[in-house]
Amino acid sequence: MKNVFIMDHPLIQHKISLLRKKETGTNEFRKLVEEIAVLIGFEAFRDLPLEEVEVETPIEKCMTPMLAGKKLAVVPVLRAGLGMVNGITTLVPSAKIGHIGLYRDPETHEPHEYYCKLPVPIDQRQIVVVDPMLATGGSAVAAVDFIKKHGGKTIKCMFIIAAPEGIERLTKAHPDVQIYVGHLDRELNDSAYICPGLGDAGDRIFGTK
Repeated sequence: MKNVFIMDHPLIQHKISLLRKKETGTNEFRKLVEEIAVLIGFEAFRDLPLEEVEVETPIEKCMTPMLAGKKLAVVPVLRAGLGMVNGITTLVPSAKIGHIGLYRDPETHEPHEYYCKLPVPIDQRQIVVVDPMLATGGSAVAAVDFIKKHGGKTIKCMFIIAAPEGIERLTKAHPDVQIYVGHLDRELNDSAYICPGLGDAGDRIFGTK
């Protein structure tokens, strides 16, 4: 799986461990999700294209590298993915933000779309799909499907934790998509929850049940 990158940075692992704790409150959980998004994003954006531009320093004019071409498009999968957006825009403040709304059927665990709005021209942008959790992979596959249907071409996905089942499904459906994961967990249980996981990321980010 050449396009799958599992993070091993000590800070990422430490912060994910804090996320897992059931006593971690909403405010702390939300901040940790944002901080982890910054750390994973730092690695995921290593290959952003650069171009030499002329700037004037207090000393002299010089050629120096800056991001080239169209800016980033961040696409959170609603609603939990919203928790990672501020982390990405901390790194790239000019990023455009799209949204994909999906809900999971409680019986089949398959995703259904209820909203999709993407920045234009989407085909000229580096697209980063963000969602704290990759469980069955159904939502991630559907999100990438929708983006490609609208013309998106260069796509990365970022997750804080993932199950092996989700990784396998996403890579099989979209082998061209780079996947960045904070931690690869053990498995899914019979209810399609990641184990050991961290509970429902959306509920813990927004303080709902």
